[in-house]
Amino acid sequence: MSWYVLLIALVALERLAELVVSRRNARWSLERGGVVSGQGHYPWMVALHTGLLAGAPLEVALAGRPFLPALGWPMLALVVAAQGLRWWCIATLGRRWNTQVIVVPGLPLVTRGPYRLGWLRHPNYVAVVVEGFALPLVHTAWVTAVAFTVLNAAMMAVRVRCENAALTAAPRQAVP
Repeated sequence: MSWYVLLIALVALERLAELVVSRRNARWSLERGGVVSGQGHYPWMVALHTGLLAGAPLEVALAGRPFLPALGWPMLALVVAAQGLRWWCIATLGRRWNTQVIVVPGLPLVTRGPYRLGWLRHPNYVAVVVEGFALPLVHTAWVTAVAFTVLNAAMMAVRVRCENAALTAAPRQAVP
């Protein structure tokens, strides 16, 4: 169990690093006329992700969930892959990546890295979905995995609609 708490702590530290990058990027975007959208759902999203990080180890401790190697190791591989995809998205978007929906008018859509796949407009959310079920299942916390997945599906419906509307509404530069 102690190694699982360490894993959760490492993911939490990764999330804190995201917030540092996000704040810096928000300042950059706002200085360039960035428009913030979807502030109403943002606190709920933060609470949901905090619940994932708190709920998984609590469920393991309180319900005595075992580590099952046949499930745990593949789920750990998915968690690592999700982190890789998340940071690929962050690196590709550069200063335009944010945990909030902030669109700088006049900038073209990013169409490189994981965003070059036209059918997958939001690859970062794939990382969120995978991490949301895989992280709890590393140590068989299936209630947390199911609860996060269901609540996150509702959150993503709101978030993606908000982000798509913000991206559509923003005037764009032509891509050379």
